[in-house]
Amino acid sequence: MTVTDTEGMVEDLAAARERTFALIDHLPVADLERQIAPIMSPLVWDLGHIAAYEDLWLVHRHAGRELLRPDLAALYDAFETPRAVRGDLELLGHAEAVDYLAAVRERTVAAVATHGVDPVLHEMVLRHELQHTETMRQAMQIAGLLPPGEPRLPALGGVDEWLDVPAGTFALGAPDDGRFAYDNERPVHAVDVAAFRIARRPVTNATWRHFVEGGGYERREWWSDEGWAWKEEYDITHHRRVAEREPDAPVCHVSWFEADALARWSGARLPTEAEWEKAAGRLDGVGLVWEWTASAFAGYPGFRAHPYREYSEVFFGDDYRVLRGGSWATARRVATTTFRNWDLPQRRQIFAGVRLVRDPHPEEDS
Repeated sequence: MTVTDTEGMVEDLAAARERTFALIDHLPVADLERQIAPIMSPLVWDLGHIAAYEDLWLVHRHAGRELLRPDLAALYDAFETPRAVRGDLELLGHAEAVDYLAAVRERTVAAVATHGVDPVLHEMVLRHELQHTETMRQAMQIAGLLPPGEPRLPALGGVDEWLDVPAGTFALGAPDDGRFAYDNERPVHAVDVAAFRIARRPVTNATWRHFVEGGGYERREWWSDEGWAWKEEYDITHHRRVAEREPDAPVCHVSWFEADALARWSGARLPTEAEWEKAAGRLDGVGLVWEWTASAFAGYPGFRAHPYREYSEVFFGDDYRVLRGGSWATARRVATTTFRNWDLPQRRQIFAGVRLVRDPHPEEDS
């Protein structure tokens, strides 16, 4: 979805802001201003960052006006100020951050009136705020601060079932048809995909418990070298939420290392990006948990950074793994079929689970 009319964009920006404030409305100021974990920002940092990002792109770069608070540019730049140090810095307090958001939004609306809507920049900034509400939920989950009724992870009906996907050429990525897509989703390109079988639904808590009870965190043969080293160094076992939740709900808070080990235990593997995207229209449970893929995060052939290389290109390489599909906390506007999320293979704070793939039986290919 891409909105190019000025009135529609202003309304959508306002709706995203209402969503942000509704998320944290129940929290005391002390919880907003403290750093919950070193890998997460204080929630108030996210508020200041949302404002600074909007001012940079929709007022300064789009409309050519000076930044409202140039003194805050480095403080709220994600690269200049890493997460681990954000709790030690003198950030805007909650009331100041709210005022900053309001002042920037007033400038944005004025800039839209004079310079119109840029279909890339305005949509990017809107989705940026929507994505930050999911990041904020990750921090809130760690501290037990989510709003009542969250997380929304219902039980999955039916039984485990495998879908057969035939071999063939597949157009991977977002077409250049005028709709918004991030630079890493383009260009669309043809890939040859061999036949495979994919699970209709994500792995459930019950299956994960079987993995744990069967020695999942003790049997070396199911882990990659890197995964085993990580598990041993940090004394990793299953996430405590696995034991607390509905057995038939999708397992959540799973790292790529753990997902890979579970797949080996199951006699299966993780899907490639191309396999996942090709099968997406036939899958159940998409959008409940992010689904790890076997693919490292890289640019597609012919990739061009736009509108800035720090969104995607600086993360390309073997360090990051791609996730697909979205989670219960992801705005539907963001979670398109071609959207690519990525994170380090040891991360468990994200709302990530697993969907498995198997190769066809040899007799099925004959």
